[in-house]
Amino acid sequence: MRAMLLDRQAPIGTRPLEWCEVEAPRPGSQELLVRVSVCAVCRTDLHVIEGDLPARRLPLIPGHQIVGVVEARGANCERFAVGDRVGIGWLRRTCGRCDDCAAGRENLCRSSRYTGYHADGGYAELTVVPEAFAYGLPGSMPDAEVAPLLCAGIIGFRALARAELPPGGRLGLFGFGSSAHVVLQLARHRGAEVLVATRGENHRRMALDLGAAWVGQANEPMPRALDAAIVFAPAGAIVPLALERVRPGATVALAGIHMSRLPEMDYERCLFHEKNLRSVEANTRLDGVALLREAARVPIRPRVVRYRLAEANEVLIGLAESRIDGTAVLSCPA
Repeated sequence: MRAMLLDRQAPIGTRPLEWCEVEAPRPGSQELLVRVSVCAVCRTDLHVIEGDLPARRLPLIPGHQIVGVVEARGANCERFAVGDRVGIGWLRRTCGRCDDCAAGRENLCRSSRYTGYHADGGYAELTVVPEAFAYGLPGSMPDAEVAPLLCAGIIGFRALARAELPPGGRLGLFGFGSSAHVVLQLARHRGAEVLVATRGENHRRMALDLGAAWVGQANEPMPRALDAAIVFAPAGAIVPLALERVRPGATVALAGIHMSRLPEMDYERCLFHEKNLRSVEANTRLDGVALLREAARVPIRPRVVRYRLAEANEVLIGLAESRIDGTAVLSCPA
């Protein structure tokens, strides 16, 4: 099969992904072989490729927002049949036995494994997934629009929950990429007012088009205090700015898997008055099921730009330079 293969972690500007022929995977017991239709590009892919996240497997096929069709089933598969459309996200496996798994916090399982990081992902014509971690998908949404929901959407959904936005409250989004543009639609459907701080002029236009009440830079004053905020940008310097802009008792959730160092913060301005700072780590499968259900009901319509799989290096360079509007989706076959 054809795939984009990473042999060594390197800056994306060096175009480290190689378009090549590799051996097709085979499903083991309780695994599905999936023919990939599309794979959405995520900033986490960039962190994996460039080494912000330490290598867990090399060579590696990245990609973890995958929509495809079941091509074959390993032994003991029961949930899906050959020909079913399924989604594959970042969370790939947990132990199912530890205290966190037993308490419904499988996202915190220390034995968790991830698609496109510990195992090959969706920048390929075929991929394998444990059947228990595949998602059934809403039939009404096209493949390219479902794909961004499988990580960007799910993480945004969890971050929104962690931020504890009150009904009809005022939400601030810091950074406006794939995940934030899904959250804006979710929050507005729930009756929230959304303010967006982002550098890119194209991202500001999109935020306004999707119904943001205000857009500007992170260091600009906002017209009103926020009831909750989510920081999507992987820049630690933004965290104190977000904390300064929320009201007493409000929460700032940090949605990224990687972030630059947080600067020294002024306690009085940033954390006093019972302000809360929370991180987000991965997701549970229940998060994914709930997000897909709500996305179909709203409906959420991610803004996508389609590319050929063989263009993955150039797409990731565009993502690193904030030139991608919405979500880039790689199509298979390339």
